[in-house]
Amino acid sequence: MSLDPELQRLLEAMDGDGPPAHEVPVDQARAAHLAETEHLAGKGPPVAQVRDDTAAGVPVRIYEPDDARGTVVYLHGGGWVLGTLDSVDAVCRALAGESGARVVSVDYRLAPEHPFPAGLEDAFAVTRALTPEVIAGDSAGANLAAVVARELRDQIKLQLLVYPVTDAGVNTPSYIEFDDRFGLTAAAMQRFWRLYLDGADGLHPDASPLRATDLEGAPPAYILTASHDVLRDEGEAYASALEAAGVPVTLRRREGAIHGFWRWQTTAIARDAVREAAAAIRSSIG
Repeated sequence: MSLDPELQRLLEAMDGDGPPAHEVPVDQARAAHLAETEHLAGKGPPVAQVRDDTAAGVPVRIYEPDDARGTVVYLHGGGWVLGTLDSVDAVCRALAGESGARVVSVDYRLAPEHPFPAGLEDAFAVTRALTPEVIAGDSAGANLAAVVARELRDQIKLQLLVYPVTDAGVNTPSYIEFDDRFGLTAAAMQRFWRLYLDGADGLHPDASPLRATDLEGAPPAYILTASHDVLRDEGEAYASALEAAGVPVTLRRREGAIHGFWRWQTTAIARDAVREAAAAIRSSIG
């Protein structure tokens, strides 16, 4: 299937003559990630209350609609290296508005300054402190969310995983099919894993949730993948593993989408994806 026309135009506009993403120094990559967000995400819809705070000593941003019902803890993507509260501000606003739930975005510690399991520890700390009904995240944030959901299975009603990173192998067919053409590349993911793990075992299920053998009883999952994404196959493999363990799973492959599109709330395909995910949140909270 061809790319969504809006995403195709954005992808063409992002093409440049600079070095490959995996060769850009971390500080420059972080600045570029923020610049991309400012250009593509937009400001997002208004929310009744938005405030910065801390939970369990971790910085968070809280989006609270009028008559908020339930809580979603949200973990941003960026390969455990990039990303801030600002990088998912628009999508968190949209998710709060569409779901009617309180959304708490977590500014967890990043590698390489704070390698595995620092960011995961922050995710656990906030989730335990806030006892949300839903744990959510995109990309590397969805990796953290999947691990938290597995460990805190008696607390969480829904895990919302948007194109999740689930395995350190970086060897699925989608890595070959879409490498170096649609933004995220195999080389970039290998670098992210290297910086995140800092020598730790990437096959440990707390790093690679696809390797977990105790998925029975995990919370129901809503998993969104993008058709033209190197992470597509491992996200869908995790959906299959959950289903094989008896976990209720809703898997949605967004055709015509690329990695990162979820945050780009200036596009119709991203807004539609958030609306559908928000409906799943409303249903899980009741």
